[in-house]
Amino acid sequence: MNITLNGAPLQTEIQDLARFLNSLFSETRVAVAINGSFVPRAQFEHTQIHEGDELEVLSPMQGG
Repeated sequence: MNITLNGAPLQTEIQDLARFLNSLFSETRVAVAINGSFVPRAQFEHTQIHEGDELEVLSPMQGG
């Protein structure tokens, strides 16, 4: 299926959000929005990704 991740096209067969994130990011503390809607971390395992979805994934940064 074709999705957009942080503005870039990506092809994946993983539909489960939690599995998708684990396959791409070593940092588990991320904020996620799908099609502009925030997805709470408690919902990652219950959220499905669909063809054409636009995902924004942000990880916390430290600095000053």
